[in-house]
Parts: sequence; structure tokens; C-alpha cells
Amino acid sequence: VFVAMCMFTGCCTESADKTKTPETQRLLTNLTKIAEQGFLFGHHDDPMYGITWYLDDDRSDVKSVCGDYPAIFSFDLGKIEYGADSNLDKVPFERMRHEIVNHFERGGVVTLSWHVGNPVTGSDSWDVSDKNVVETILPGGKNHDTFSHWLDNVADFINACQTTNGTKVPIIFRPYHENSGHWFWWGRPYCTAEQYQQLWQMTYNKMQEKGATNILYAYSPQDLIDTNDYLERYPGDAIIDILGVDQYRFTSADDYATKLNTDLQVLEALSKTHNKAIALTETGYECIPDSVWWTQSLMSIIEQYPISYVVVWRNAVNRPNHYYVPYPGQASEQDFVNFYNNPKTFFAKDLKQAMYK
Repeated sequence: VFVAMCMFTGCCTESADKTKTPETQRLLTNLTKIAEQGFLFGHHDDPMYGITWYLDDDRSDVKSVCGDYPAIFSFDLGKIEYGADSNLDKVPFERMRHEIVNHFERGGVVTLSWHVGNPVTGSDSWDVSDKNVVETILPGGKNHDTFSHWLDNVADFINACQTTNGTKVPIIFRPYHENSGHWFWWGRPYCTAEQYQQLWQMTYNKMQEKGATNILYAYSPQDLIDTNDYLERYPGDAIIDILGVDQYRFTSADDYATKLNTDLQVLEALSKTHNKAIALTETGYECIPDSVWWTQSLMSIIEQYPISYVVVWRNAVNRPNHYYVPYPGQASEQDFVNFYNNPKTFFAKDLKQAMYK
């Protein structure tokens, strides 16, 4: 798969935020342009661990199968709020920063989610025992100062992601995701739409205050109904750069196709009215038991829509039945190679740093 990335240079989607670094603004423009020809492929924690390995150098299950890294590396900041050395999946933050800079220098793109802990209970993102966490961290709330410090830690890490010559790596930041569900403390049942939007505004304001202007912001609920449903809690065009959605295959192929087509139809409609890039920010089929899932299920759906990128979830080293890309010998290995060779899929070797130029 090779494309002349110099084609992605024209005037297109621009952020309403004119304070973004030049590299970050160019990434946004090029994300929109690339959707005219195909999409970037991404994998969560790709260079950190995989089936039977952990923190090896220059290793990736994707690379082991197709000889190339994904175009997008996805990582998670969970536990950075506490000042921990490693995240919730035991990835050292310093190694993460190193891989982020390396991937930028090879032309790749980086996205960060944040499974942020529960500031009321001290537990994790999935602790929904207290139904009013968001209210307590907004300005005036009893946990606002604590959460403000947590945001400082996020901004400090993002600011530290820079090359030796001081160029900050553009980061697609995707906090408070899947907010349409009930499994995270920021979910729909636990705060009003206004409170959720205030949480985003507070986060954006803190990043600006700290000079973290190398950020593109992605918004990604799950299981969309229509455009009104998507916009109910939408933080606004002045903040959000990328309209995303998360959708996994949990049941039948037909159910996945129905849900994903609905999701992407909603995003496509909104991309036109809001002039935003769109992405499938999380997807996958755990253990990929379908040997032709990549070409006959995933590709057959997403190639119909102008998405900029798709990210599949991680290959856990400590959970043998929790992986989302093939490894050598896995049932969908050859189909993934066919997916890789499709001219619409872009991996690391296709980019050559031009996403920032």
C-alpha cells in the first residue's frame, strides 16, 4: 500500500482553535484529506505488549503479521492522574512517551484515551457506585481541586511528548469516551448533558492554560441512534476536532453491521453539517474467530464512509482470550494481510511524516 502523501496538502477542515501548533493543525487537515482515499489503521498499545510478549523492543503483533506498524498508535493515560509510573495496563509512562515520539518521527499518528479513576471513591473508571461524580469535580464542587490537579498531570505528559529539537508531537486526545453508556462514572445516567459538557470545557480550558496546544480533541459515544442523540452531550465545535464513535462486535455479524452502519451514517451526516473529520475510534471482534472478518465484515462496512481512521483494541499479554489483531498462526492472519494490502488501508510505511507537513 503506497500513496503519495503530498496529495494531502490542500485547504480543508481547520480547527476553530487557532492556538494549535502548526503540526497539529496540519494533521487535522490531512486527516480530512486522507478520508478521500482511505483510512489510517490503528491498534491500542501496539508496541507495548502482545501475545506472549511484554515491552520488547521494536515488536508488534501487527508488524509480525504484515511487516509494518499501524499508522496509529493508541495508548491510555489511566493512573497518570495519581502520579503513577505506569498506567492501568502496566505500561510505563516514560516508555509510552518514548514510543509516541518514535512513532511521530516515523510518520505515525498517536491517540490517547483516559480511563481516569473515580475521584470520589478512589477506585477506577468503572466504579459507578456514586452517581454524582461529575458534579463534584466541576468548578465549585468538593473534588474540583483534586481533579484540576489530575488535569495538570495529563497536560504535563502531553507537553513532554516532544522531539529532541523541541517539536511537540500532535496528540488526538479522547477523554470521557463511551459517555452514552452506563459503565463509566461520566456516563449518561450519572450527569446531565450540561454537566458533561462543562467537564469537557473545564478539561479544554486546563489544557490551554498549561500550553498543551498540540492536541486534537475527539468525541466518541457508543451505539448511536441519530444525529440528535449524538449532539445531546456534544461538547461543541469550538472544542471538538474529530467526531468519533466506538462500536464492537459482541453478537452476530448482522447485528454488528446494523449498528456500525447506523453509527457511521450519523457521523457522515454530522461531518457535512459541522465540517469535521470522522473516525471509528474503537472497534474489534475479540479473538477474531471469523477468518475473513477483516475484509468481509469490517472493510465491507467502513469503506463506504469517509472515515479518517479506525482503531482496534489491544492484544493483552495477560489475558489469552482478549486480543483484537491477529498474531502469527491466528485464524484471521491471512485475511489481515489482505486487509493490509488493500489500497484504502494506510499503515506506517505509507505515511513518511507527511501527516504533519
